[in-house]
Amino acid sequence: MNAFEYARPATVEEAIGLLSAKDGEVAPLAGGTDLLSLMKDFVVEPKRLVSLMGIAPLQAITVGKDGLRIGATVTLDALLQSGALNQWAAKWPALWHATAGIRSLQLRAMGTVGGELLQRPRCWYFRRGHGLLAQEADGSSMVEKGDHRYHAVFGNAGPAKFVHASSLAPALIACGATAEIASPKGNRTVQVEELYRTPATAGERETALAADELLVAVTLPRPRPRSATYEVRPRQGLDWPLAAAAVAFELDGGGKCVAARVALGHVAPTPWSVPEAAALVGKAIDAAAIAGLAAAVAKSATPLKGNAYKVELAQVALRRACAAALKGA
Repeated sequence: MNAFEYARPATVEEAIGLLSAKDGEVAPLAGGTDLLSLMKDFVVEPKRLVSLMGIAPLQAITVGKDGLRIGATVTLDALLQSGALNQWAAKWPALWHATAGIRSLQLRAMGTVGGELLQRPRCWYFRRGHGLLAQEADGSSMVEKGDHRYHAVFGNAGPAKFVHASSLAPALIACGATAEIASPKGNRTVQVEELYRTPATAGERETALAADELLVAVTLPRPRPRSATYEVRPRQGLDWPLAAAAVAFELDGGGKCVAARVALGHVAPTPWSVPEAAALVGKAIDAAAIAGLAAAVAKSATPLKGNAYKVELAQVALRRACAAALKGA
């Protein structure tokens, strides 16, 4: 690991001022579970770290008229143990399932909500210093020619083949959460799914945040009455899921779908929103409707030679998340 400057501001404004530098030279530091390992392997080499853990407002969890607001540096363990637990566990079970699914006690203790949402891809080509797009000198893809069993099966038509690693993002997207972003120009609010982008050229990042922008908080709005997250994992290990699905439904008094949002995780370079879910509106969500949705999603998949199994896993996760949401599990 290279030497670096360390700053610990007390306010968001101070932090933004310290982040205002050339992209890549300064990095915000929260729990450090991802950033420090990347620095140790010289994958990223910031010259200054700006710790966010001394900024008290970023560690707050509040329930207000706008919904549940979670500060960016709230640790996963603090979220699970918070006084708002009974409220959000009952009202937003998709987020509860996703948070509880992160089984590593170390990651829960140190990892933060903001860090979890903005963690870098787990792609082994990226982690070995070959860049996000992992391209040979002639522009060909190392991923396509090499071992890609855990890589993307959706949204991979371009050079990006990695999968986004966040477990919380699909649940937040399904629940319609927003993200508050601070910058020298002021604060702005975007949908959580707008935090992510798929890089098309070398040097681009996988998030839409500028170098001097800071994720401050996420807010879950009025909860949909039925939601769930289901993850497919290798046995019961502590590793990241192979595929995940988060769903959120609103039903009318007759049991027909009024609104539906579905997002998949660990299968695309971004948390993957499922537009096919709109076909459920106006219908009763029964086994046939769920199977039809899973089949429609599979048709849009573009697996590589060695990872077609992930398409089936995504369908399994989707069907089981739907079933859990409808049961109120």
